[in-house]
Amino acid sequence: MKKLMLFFLFSSIISVICAQPIKIMLVTGGHSFDTVQFFQLFDQMDEVDYEHFAQPEANKAIADGRGEDFDVMVFYDMWDEISSDQKAAYLKLTKQGKPFLFLHHALVSYQKWPAFEDIIGGRYIEENKNIPEDEWSEYEHDVWVYCSIENYTPVTAGFRELRFFDEVYGNIRISDDVKPLLQTRHPKSAEYVAWENRYNASTIVYIQPGHDKRTYENEDYRKLLFQAIRYLNTFNK
Repeated sequence: MKKLMLFFLFSSIISVICAQPIKIMLVTGGHSFDTVQFFQLFDQMDEVDYEHFAQPEANKAIADGRGEDFDVMVFYDMWDEISSDQKAAYLKLTKQGKPFLFLHHALVSYQKWPAFEDIIGGRYIEENKNIPEDEWSEYEHDVWVYCSIENYTPVTAGFRELRFFDEVYGNIRISDDVKPLLQTRHPKSAEYVAWENRYNASTIVYIQPGHDKRTYENEDYRKLLFQAIRYLNTFNK
């Protein structure tokens, strides 16, 4: 009996030692946001350990191979400048199977890099004289967004409906190959506001809500992001 108790005690200690936090590379830059509340969102995730990189330093770090040090890459940036070496580094990570989580305005990034649209699974089209006006995307601030579950996965587990006072994007491009996760019927929004994508060996999740502190402080949003990170970590190689 004593030996059995010692075995279980030893096993418990090993489990605690081996339960390492999920290391995420958290990327921002190119768009203002409620910084205090945004970082508190990640500070309160007990199972997550993040390191913050602001653009353009984030892309330099990725080109230097720093992305390989993390379990999950999380992007809340809206950035357009990217060198050929940095593009190659992103693509290398996808070939290695590094999981990515893109949030909100990250959908606007890299307007002139076609492969980025393939990675994230869609694109917000900025106004551009070289693009027909009817293809330009639109946004609407400060609206109630009611989201239903389109597909139940570990990301959407435990939800029936989510509601955010946020910003919606309309007339965006969404790949036919993505798996929709959240759907809304808001008239100014695209039909899907969260999805899962695959690119090379990588699993990618995009979540459109997340404009400001009113959403960061929403308990359902916190749970949604954490479940996405934990799910993506299962694909870390």
